[in-house]
Amino acid sequence: MLEEDRNYFWFNLDGERKLFTENFSPGKQVYKEKLLDKKGVEYRNWEPFRSKLAACIMNGLEEFPFEEKSSVLYLGVSTGTTISHISDIVGPKGIIFGVEHSSRVARDFLDRVAIYRKNIVPIIQDAKKPDQYFSVFSKVDVVYVDIAQPDQTKIAIANCKMYLKKKGMLFLVIKSRSIDVTKEPNQIINEEIKKLQSDFEILQRIDLKPFDKDHAMIIARSLD
Repeated sequence: MLEEDRNYFWFNLDGERKLFTENFSPGKQVYKEKLLDKKGVEYRNWEPFRSKLAACIMNGLEEFPFEEKSSVLYLGVSTGTTISHISDIVGPKGIIFGVEHSSRVARDFLDRVAIYRKNIVPIIQDAKKPDQYFSVFSKVDVVYVDIAQPDQTKIAIANCKMYLKKKGMLFLVIKSRSIDVTKEPNQIINEEIKKLQSDFEILQRIDLKPFDKDHAMIIARSLD
């Protein structure tokens, strides 16, 4: 059975209702995810244990701003799991600027993902230096941040101030153990949210359990 909801899809697979996106690069897998062919259209299983954005959907995400033609700045693409599904969704008229600092990880991302997806612009650069992203040529609808840095919220804000459209959306993964291992995760998440409040309207906070331990996603809208 096919259900479409906000540019992603639900199919029954192996007796379970699972999340899918329409494959932008048919025949290509990114992380050995299952492929399904339905009436000549190929879909990729979007696995929430491998993607924090998928985990958000599973845990009750209310606003989903990723859609056909969207523009996205993605910090911390790693090997490309989540960005590949966003690529599926925004399609040939959308664009994703994918920032990754580690050259080793970036090489894997380039070889497995970016080379097959023309809507991804890879940027091998430190997210702390947004003024050096020479490939970003326009403001974006969404900034998605998945980096493991003690000052990750400060980095997210700096990138948003430079590249996020007015009333644009921020998706910020808070990795509490990367910020401070001595504090309770809930305390850290609350502290990071406070750092956002002068520039953003906080729309939702989503705990990523059971898919990721001590992680939360903050969804916020830029005030200006």
